[in-house]
Amino acid sequence: MSSIKWVMKYLSPYWFGWTWASLLTIVAAFMNIVTPYIGGLMVDRVITGGEMNLLIPLLAIMVIATFIRMLLRYVFQIQFEQISQNILYKIREDLYVKLQELDFTYFNTTRVGDIMARMTGDTDAIRHAVAWTYFNILDNVILFVSALIFLAAFEWRLTLALLTVTPFIAVLTIFLSRKANQAFYHIRESFSRLNSMVEEHIGGNKVVKAFAREEFEIEKFNVRNEDFRKRNLESAEISSVYLPIIETFAGFMSVISIGLGGLFVLQGTMTIGNLVTFNGLIWMLNIPMRNVGNHVNDIQNYNASTYKIRQMLATEPKIPVSSQKTVDSLRGEIEFQHVSFAFADDPDTEVLRDINFKVEAGQTLGVLGETGSGKSTLVNLISRFFDPTEGRVLLDGMDVKEINVIDLRQNVAIVMQDVFLFSDTIRENISYGTPGARFEAVQRVAQVADASQFIERMPQQYDTYLGERGSGLSGGQKQRLSLARGLIKDPSILILDDTTSAVDMETEVKIQEGLQKSSERKTTIIIANRISSVKNSDKILILSKGAIIEQGTHEELLARGGAYAHIYEEQLGQADVEEGDQDESGLH
Repeated sequence: MSSIKWVMKYLSPYWFGWTWASLLTIVAAFMNIVTPYIGGLMVDRVITGGEMNLLIPLLAIMVIATFIRMLLRYVFQIQFEQISQNILYKIREDLYVKLQELDFTYFNTTRVGDIMARMTGDTDAIRHAVAWTYFNILDNVILFVSALIFLAAFEWRLTLALLTVTPFIAVLTIFLSRKANQAFYHIRESFSRLNSMVEEHIGGNKVVKAFAREEFEIEKFNVRNEDFRKRNLESAEISSVYLPIIETFAGFMSVISIGLGGLFVLQGTMTIGNLVTFNGLIWMLNIPMRNVGNHVNDIQNYNASTYKIRQMLATEPKIPVSSQKTVDSLRGEIEFQHVSFAFADDPDTEVLRDINFKVEAGQTLGVLGETGSGKSTLVNLISRFFDPTEGRVLLDGMDVKEINVIDLRQNVAIVMQDVFLFSDTIRENISYGTPGARFEAVQRVAQVADASQFIERMPQQYDTYLGERGSGLSGGQKQRLSLARGLIKDPSILILDDTTSAVDMETEVKIQEGLQKSSERKTTIIIANRISSVKNSDKILILSKGAIIEQGTHEELLARGGAYAHIYEEQLGQADVEEGDQDESGLH
């Protein structure tokens, strides 16, 4: 599909307005002939012929024609701008909808700056092509063709002489087009890299300041900025080589017109008025040829932008959103059958390897393991953020691939390790997954998450507006709000991914007590680094390098004396011994 054919589907709803504006453009272009033609008549019939009675009518025709042409240009330019803004709106909407459809694999392999460049600079290049480039090319084509026909009617020999320069301009235009296309593609790529670098710095500005790396980041930015500057200069250099030559050949037309046209006047084969008209129409050939280079640049910029946008819109998610079986509710039974997983960009490295376990509905599963053991990846497979490369993940006996993704995720709530809060009120952040939740429900889950105390100390309490990503809140406060957001959803399966890592032990105990009361009927998965967070679970998994090395209850795992017992000894064993000694001394 060509770039023009692609944009036509966005243009089709506005076809009538587009056609009407195009007709007005053509009429306005034809009306440019009026002034030079009237000028020639005034020379031949008023100045040379002495017909003074024609002066006022001819001047009136020139003024009226100029006014009408100006009015037509205003109308069709406004029309094209309105249509282009509507198309821009629809393209951005389609891009944003596509972003919602795409899965984690796409975002893991695509730069944020690249996505932002497509949503901003690339879409605006399309708007510019629709609103400005199209009508200018149409205007220039009509000017050139109409002037050519009109001039040939006056003096065909002189017209042929003018056309001798057009083959040179055509060849130069072809060379310019080929070079400009590649240059604009490199510009868009460089702009994406620059965007990504700036976005990353803004998101990590606290880390930059904490390590006093401002100068390092400035140097990194300067490298990206310099690359973007060079790419634009390369494009400008291409234009600077070809455009002056094209304009020079176009300028020869005036020289040919004056020289050869003057000779025809002296020979008596052409009137002075016709020569005036001829020279008055030369710009209608000259300007389109001068603009060829600029139009080529605009078209190549448009092509580069549409290529990147079409590429994104054509991307199909690895995990389709619809077309699977609809499920209203799940009981919460979870089973992994010989599940292995590797990321698409590194298929040879298995993050999970031959995982097998089963959790009954309403039970609690604890997951322990060192950093990088695959704990978060394991629970991501339950919500089907990724699909296993081998094996099956079953919910209530159904393969998750058979369940509609939206229905699946409405039954699962994940309180993620990386907390993200929106720039909105605390109340809206908590009820994000449950729009329209009652205020009493918001308060209740805030109490369970032990967040109500710090919320109520704020001046506007639940209506307090949070900064970007929850700026101004501590890590523990963010985690508790995130926990409340997961709880209010009242899911069949609740996944807590290291949810209490940023809170103290006392707060963790309060949260656990609240969770036990609120999640009695839920299947709960707790990923943690503390034994205290998972010791009361119905089943505990110990992960190491993507494999389950132990599983069982707290008592069973302690009795085995393996990895779990070793972790327990490191974290809680010494404290238990000291507590036991104190009890014995008290008895004595």
